Amino acid sequence: MIRLLLVILIALIIGTGLSLGLQYDLGYIRISLGNYLVETNFWVGLALLVVVIALILFCIGTLRRIRQGSGLLATWVSRGNERRARRRTTQGLLALAEGNWPRARKMLTSSASHADTPLINYLAAAQAAFECGDHDAVDELLRQAFESTPGSDMAVGLTQAQLQLAGNRLEQALATLVRLRKQSPRHPFVLRLLKNTYLRLEDWRELARLLPELRKRHVLPETELHELQRLVWHNLLEKAAEDIRRDQNDNPNTTLEPLTRLWDELPGFLRKDEATIENYARLLADLGDEAQTETLLRKVLHNHWSDHLVNLYGRIEGREPDEQLLTAEQWLKDRPNNAELLLALGRLSLRNQLWGKAREYFEASLKLRRSREALAELSRLCAHMGDEETSARLMMQGLATDNGLPQLPMPKA
Repeated sequence: MIRLLLVILIALIIGTGLSLGLQYDLGYIRISLGNYLVETNFWVGLALLVVVIALILFCIGTLRRIRQGSGLLATWVSRGNERRARRRTTQGLLALAEGNWPRARKMLTSSASHADTPLINYLAAAQAAFECGDHDAVDELLRQAFESTPGSDMAVGLTQAQLQLAGNRLEQALATLVRLRKQSPRHPFVLRLLKNTYLRLEDWRELARLLPELRKRHVLPETELHELQRLVWHNLLEKAAEDIRRDQNDNPNTTLEPLTRLWDELPGFLRKDEATIENYARLLADLGDEAQTETLLRKVLHNHWSDHLVNLYGRIEGREPDEQLLTAEQWLKDRPNNAELLLALGRLSLRNQLWGKAREYFEASLKLRRSREALAELSRLCAHMGDEETSARLMMQGLATDNGLPQLPMPKA
């Protein structure tokens, strides 16, 4: 109500002013432009000026409303594209989960440009392209993924490495992972993938260099890490022995230094590991250094008993076979009922040409456990001692045991 009264009051004042102005003087305005001449009084000219200004303001307002309308239209279109992109992304991810790789790739790629997270679209589309076997498309989609989202190089690189490993492109995967490790040396997943790559490439030396970092970053459970260490050092020892054996064919005087140096580099727990010790001892013996093998096994068996190692101890020849036999007989005092030790003592007695003692040891071992090795050794010894009947009987027993023959009635001779 107050506003209405103010408008009426202002209109009355303006009307009164105009009325007084018209009565006072009409004025005169003349405008000349080329051959055109416009003449009018002041008040008509003022009215025309007001009309022109009003028209200009009206045009400006109209243009502004049109532009705002275009922005609203663009926003509406953009929101529609985003809704369709979300719907197609969901359909693409469902197709990926269902194993429909071509549809997944099509849906995810087409919706990536309008998706909220284009990185997810491109990475999932790369997975679908990989399943389709199109490796060129995989590389292109990963490039688009990298370009779509700043700071995504690690995520893209890890996806690329996993797809390369899955496609058995081991050299490319290694190059990708080495680059990622330079960017993030402590990244646990990069280290895990590197471990898998070196393992599949059988690059035992690089894997050995990686082991301390795997332990430090707790990438693997302790038991799995120990098994990996055993595998790595076992293969390194085998590789060193293979190289020495090849060199010995050309130069019989080749030393075993590369193998013994590796033994010195082994982690402490592996130098006490029975399987690792046995593997190293067999390699030494196979390469001709049975004396060093005997020294190693004697020291180990003195502190840690092992039936596997004592069996190996009976197979090798030390520098002094008589001392070797005496050492094993000392062990027998503490283990009088150990079949493996008795078998080893029988073999050591043979090395010392103590035929009767060897036979006694073999027979004692067989009484405790009828093993194929003890049967074969006793059979061979009896044959050389002229006891053909016992040798043949033992041989038949060994054959029956080896082939798992059942107990069946037999004719009497």
